Amino acid sequence: AMAPMNSAPTQPIHRWWPESWAPSSYALLDAGHGRKLERFGGQVLDRPETGVPWPPLQQAKWANANNRFEATSKTAGRWSAPQMADWTTHYAPLDLTFHLASTRYKHIGLFPEQAANWDYLAQRLEPGMRFLNLFAYTGGASLAARRAGAEVTHVDAIRQVVDWTRRNMESSGLQDIRWVVEDAAKFVQREAKRGNTYDGIMLDPPTWGLGAKGEKWRLEDALVPLLKDVRRITAPHGFILLNTYSGLTPVTLESTISAVMPRVSIDVGELCLRSESGTFLSTGSCARIETSPST
Repeated sequence: AMAPMNSAPTQPIHRWWPESWAPSSYALLDAGHGRKLERFGGQVLDRPETGVPWPPLQQAKWANANNRFEATSKTAGRWSAPQMADWTTHYAPLDLTFHLASTRYKHIGLFPEQAANWDYLAQRLEPGMRFLNLFAYTGGASLAARRAGAEVTHVDAIRQVVDWTRRNMESSGLQDIRWVVEDAAKFVQREAKRGNTYDGIMLDPPTWGLGAKGEKWRLEDALVPLLKDVRRITAPHGFILLNTYSGLTPVTLESTISAVMPRVSIDVGELCLRSESGTFLSTGSCARIETSPST
């Protein structure tokens, strides 16, 4: 059972990690000294990762990297080998195919730890339910929800990213996702005015950013009003899945949600990856919220 609203936390902080990636599709080979070594399909990548102070445990594996990313600023950098334009990997449990590319921002179009959330969505959603994916990036959650038979609305402000998701959808043999190229917070506000609701909502808001008209976004300032609006468009027996890579701790998420959402159940934890050497790498915080409490 999840911790009831407004009580002292009685549940442990959960550790969620994907357990069903085929090693040939994805594997965290090792991590250490501020970096991680991963296999995506046929490519082995060496990339920076904050929060890895320990030394590598499988030093010999690092020589297998096809490409290494070095940051040149807080938001950009360069690869040691030419950028790889397009390759794919596959998440077999849900039969999802992802197109990958090495970008100048270190990211490649897939956050493999999110497979733990995809599995949750596949179990929680039923055919015909309405699902909303906010700040949706390349849409792993959108694809997982569509595979479960949900009616999916995918919202992201960057058209190229939405086009990327469309390719993933088509390569996964799926169709009929509703695409919305728009600021997620503004979309939610409009949906609330329209009286629209969703059975499930996932949001992965950025830590900071600029809007289309130069508006500044800081998660610490925007989170409370965003959660209030999201609650308004969540069905009475629905759920909200909040994910953040901002550095906000699970306890902070729990306290924030409790302050702005009455009568919900909250389960909080960290999304992790487990390396082949057994080490856990924390990637971000996650909250699973049920709007119809079980307690």
